[in-house]
Amino acid sequence: MDDVVPLSLHVPEPEVRPGGTPDFSMVAIPKAGSVPRPPVDVDPREIRDLAFSIIRVLNREGEAVGPWAGLLTDDDLLEGLRHMMTLRAFDARMLMAQRQGKTSFYMQHMGEEAVSCAFRKALEPGDMNFPTYRQAGLLIAGGYPMVDMMNQIFSNEADPLKGRQLPIMYSSKEHGFFSISGNLGTQFVQAVGWAMASAISNDTRIAAGWIGDGSTAESDFHAALVFASTYRAPVVLNIVNNQWAISTFQGIARGGSGTFAARGLGFGIPSLRVDGNDYLAVYAVARWAVERARRNLGPTLIEYVTYRVGAHSTSDDPSAYRPKDESEAWPLGDPVIRLKNHLIRRGAWTEERHRQAEAEVMDTVIAAQKEAEKHGTLHSGGKPSVRDMFEGVYAEMPPHLRRQRHQAGV
Repeated sequence: MDDVVPLSLHVPEPEVRPGGTPDFSMVAIPKAGSVPRPPVDVDPREIRDLAFSIIRVLNREGEAVGPWAGLLTDDDLLEGLRHMMTLRAFDARMLMAQRQGKTSFYMQHMGEEAVSCAFRKALEPGDMNFPTYRQAGLLIAGGYPMVDMMNQIFSNEADPLKGRQLPIMYSSKEHGFFSISGNLGTQFVQAVGWAMASAISNDTRIAAGWIGDGSTAESDFHAALVFASTYRAPVVLNIVNNQWAISTFQGIARGGSGTFAARGLGFGIPSLRVDGNDYLAVYAVARWAVERARRNLGPTLIEYVTYRVGAHSTSDDPSAYRPKDESEAWPLGDPVIRLKNHLIRRGAWTEERHRQAEAEVMDTVIAAQKEAEKHGTLHSGGKPSVRDMFEGVYAEMPPHLRRQRHQAGV
């Protein structure tokens, strides 16, 4: 028994700690345009390798290359650029508003704008997203009023959700944006259930579920994949791998599978990885998966490889768990700059026009903020009515709630 080796527990460690030199050498990045585009009705067993690669369209020179390119016009791309710029300006103003005490909480999207803005362009009216708190681009790209978003953030008298949700947890049935849950794993299984109901009803609408890399460790993630694969639900299942689950690096939740997309292979689900900072690639993969769902070919799992540039939220200090300059070393760049450079290369845009657009976008966001603040902010102005607490739950208010409302004098 002397030669028995004691057991030891393996705990994954990030490549570098605060104060160290950022290292993304473990992120294998294939050449843009090198990953094939399979037919939409492909047998998932034939494309298992796509779960371990990264689909890219934009190369280092700003050119769109390969089989996934050529799906968007210059006008489409200019609109997409403006959506991302608007989301970034919106973030900047709301982050400042939180620091000024106008709202209690905010979460920004810096570096991840292409994921939600490009995906939204692949959907049709009536499709339903089950998002996390970092997909506000679905609303902005879908035409949802920024004033309404700000009213919700400020929890003022015009808050469309009547103060019932944490700031940034929006909801709009008309814009295909299901109520956000802070417990992110719930959204995945709900998206599958909604998609199954759409299929049972012989409808034409599909669903899209969203989850972060960290929350894939939740049991709801796996339950969603079981039901989606078994019933071939018309759903696109999106994993946003931004490298950090609050302060926990993505290697903890990823486990030994190598990639998050690889999780889908055991369920027989087509699983792809895409450059989440490449607007054209995100749209192309989203369109492929959406078409697959709409043609009754079942679910698709997509991993967006991106990077969370800012803090997890206004309650977080990322310098406590990663190098301060790590975002600058991220090898897939900035989604706004990459799309801008592509449009300039095509002759559809200029640096001067971009600077003008930045100013125009910021003016629009500031105007929306001024309008929202007329209805109040966290500590000043109008608030939702106490009466709202009793409304919107039952079709017919039960006697005990009528009594409570009467006792409250509302």
